[in-house]
Amino acid sequence: MAGTMMLALGLTFILSSLFYLALSKRQRDIVLNRIHLQQRRTSGASTPPLTLSPEKAPVNVPAPDYKEWFPESRREALAEIAPTLPEVQQATFRHSISSHASRVSMIPMTSSWRDCPDFACTPTDFSVQELKALGDFPDYSKLSGVPLPGPYHKFDINKALPRPYRPFRWTYHQTMALTKMEPDWWLELEKNYVDKIAQRKGLFKQYGKAVLDYLPGSDLACKELMEMALQFLCARYPQYFTLSTNDPLSRGNIVFQNRILGSATEIKAMHPLHVLLNNVPEDFAIMLRNHDDGFYYFRAGIICSSLGWNVGSKIGMQLQEIHQPIPDYKEKMQFSMDRFFSKMPTEKPIQRGSWGLEIDTPLFMPPGDPHEAHREVQHPDLSLSRCHLRVDWQTLRRLPLSAAIVFNFKALFTPVEDFRDEPYIPALCVKVLKEGKRSLMQYKNTWHVEHVVVPALEKWEKEQVEQGIMKEGWEAHTLDESPWYPGWEERWHREQGF
Repeated sequence: MAGTMMLALGLTFILSSLFYLALSKRQRDIVLNRIHLQQRRTSGASTPPLTLSPEKAPVNVPAPDYKEWFPESRREALAEIAPTLPEVQQATFRHSISSHASRVSMIPMTSSWRDCPDFACTPTDFSVQELKALGDFPDYSKLSGVPLPGPYHKFDINKALPRPYRPFRWTYHQTMALTKMEPDWWLELEKNYVDKIAQRKGLFKQYGKAVLDYLPGSDLACKELMEMALQFLCARYPQYFTLSTNDPLSRGNIVFQNRILGSATEIKAMHPLHVLLNNVPEDFAIMLRNHDDGFYYFRAGIICSSLGWNVGSKIGMQLQEIHQPIPDYKEKMQFSMDRFFSKMPTEKPIQRGSWGLEIDTPLFMPPGDPHEAHREVQHPDLSLSRCHLRVDWQTLRRLPLSAAIVFNFKALFTPVEDFRDEPYIPALCVKVLKEGKRSLMQYKNTWHVEHVVVPALEKWEKEQVEQGIMKEGWEAHTLDESPWYPGWEERWHREQGF
């Protein structure tokens, strides 16, 4: 799978709608809905409905001016949060700001929110004064509209396996199989957690800003992402993680206790992305809205599992610049991508998976890495045991305060040999490899293993028919259980001992 495909495909979410609502209507709605904090603001009038098909720009319709497009306000959440805060902080939230002030006094993309005047606002309509009043670790479930996960009491880090993602689709073309993100599974841990954290810290030590970097103006989004991730871990895995201010060594600061690693992190002692690097085995890319043009730019990230690119080669780029190498992107997806990023609701994160086939399990492969040579040749002595499915399971969500859009993913490797007993997977996978659109398959770089993998898949497809696992004459199509396969959950639980 080619390098930028992970980042680019994970970001693609196709929308279809009419968007000719007059700006004056938008201004009128904002003013009416912000007179009182308790009044709920309706969704942006030009927010389009969802579709899973690629969409080109409408004919004879002028290109939208994204400077005038903003995500939906989340100010209504303050009405729920304010009563839980001290009276001094509550007074801050009784103060309403005008739509005019929020639109002309935006926090610049390249400036720290802490250096801006109190009346400056984020794209989701929170003022600097309100950000200060909210403090550290506010209730992000209320602010975002996405509930915290339920506690996973049966989870055992020593036995935990990732869910067996098999995101194969047929017919296979450049569209996204997108679903609503499952709140319980935003960040998923597995039994190699300790080794993964050590590997990622080692990559940062070796490559530095090629795997972790942040540009001016990204500090609010980095802090917000870190706090949301730690809140998630504490809610999902309470037996392993806690946030505390009672530690005698904390001097009143918030300390994150990680019982898996046996570590205690003083939150304010390091940059938020380093807190994530040391505790969360997940890659994050943070995109910020530029008030000057309305487009989104890659401004901060931790990415330790990229193939053929790295943070250093992409940071600072606008969305379409990042996607430039992707087949069909400009023709089929750029218009919809830009529009979606402009309007993506905070309360509707999405998820999907991209995949490829690799020799061994390459995690981080910067340009020029020796492992790239494997993709240039079909080794006649290649063993099937060295062939792996790599799935990058991805989520995309907007942060409520900064309005940043965060793309995160984890790389999961599965031996291709495991497909043998997975219903319909050999037949579906071989269909895509043999008949998928050539430009897309070439970009995925599966050719270097196909001479070994395709014959094995064909053999297993026949076996499954003979054994009654698969119906004879089955016509390949995306499985109803996608991105998994029939019976996956029982098998997955059994392998973990419950």
